[in-house]
Amino acid sequence: MAQALAMPVAPSFSVLSKGGNPSNSLTNTLYCPTSTHRKFRSLSIQCVRVGGVEIPNNKRVEFSLQYIHGIGRTRSRQILCDLNLENKITKDLSDEELISVRDEVSKFMIEGELRRFNALNIRRLIDIQCYRGVRHQKGLPCRGQRTKNNCRTLKGKKVSIAGKKKAPR
Repeated sequence: MAQALAMPVAPSFSVLSKGGNPSNSLTNTLYCPTSTHRKFRSLSIQCVRVGGVEIPNNKRVEFSLQYIHGIGRTRSRQILCDLNLENKITKDLSDEELISVRDEVSKFMIEGELRRFNALNIRRLIDIQCYRGVRHQKGLPCRGQRTKNNCRTLKGKKVSIAGKKKAPR
């Protein structure tokens, strides 16, 4: 069974070995590139920034807009329809199209502004001590769900009560 073993010796050298014994790897093959200068990769933009969020470059615009808090599938489709843009890959957008997408996204309540709005609404409910506010305060569901068996997300991990025995049938 032949295995290839590559060990970096210097930035421009690497040692290749075929076989199981790496101790005599220098005797097998020595690879030395002919050019001694290094090639630098050109700078490439990995993500596009829209609404204060870096959205992925390699996905279609409809799906990459959904990385912004407050924009879902429906709203991203609505933005594309309003701008008459086709749903192409984000890195293929021209600068003008990107600017128009940013302007359209900025019309909506997104990210920090939306989070602040929701937190203030919950804080208001807690302050006026209404039923929903009390449920938020206790960390229980506030939309009428049953709590005997479910709602583990809100209540947290199950805690067993010591000394409690099951009732006989």
